Amino acid sequence: MALLLLVPAVIHLLPLSGVLGAEALARLYGMDFSNPDLQILMRHRAVLFGLLGGLLLVAAFRPSLQGVAIVMGLGSVLSFLALALGVGGYGDAVGRIVLADTLALPCLVAAALVKWRRPGPPVDLF
Repeated sequence: MALLLLVPAVIHLLPLSGVLGAEALARLYGMDFSNPDLQILMRHRAVLFGLLGGLLLVAAFRPSLQGVAIVMGLGSVLSFLALALGVGGYGDAVGRIVLADTLALPCLVAAALVKWRRPGPPVDLF
């Protein structure tokens, strides 16, 4: 179970460096972030991904957090993939994120199956 959660944890922690500013965001996404409004939004996005990545990381070793971490991870990955595929026409930077989330998705699905298909009494979602 730990490895299944560590992969999406790392994927979600990678954008955390974007909180450092426009230059870090440009390295991550290959775009111009000189617009203060866009920089604020993207730096906040980095913080949120850091929080989710941290939750996935801790949940890899704390079974009591695994349910909520899996649900949140699936929500993040599936919503991004749906948006990217729905809009389409994205560039290389977003394409790399699509690839990363495509790698995270089977790990999270497998983690969900392991978590909720164990024999014995029903397991609470949270």
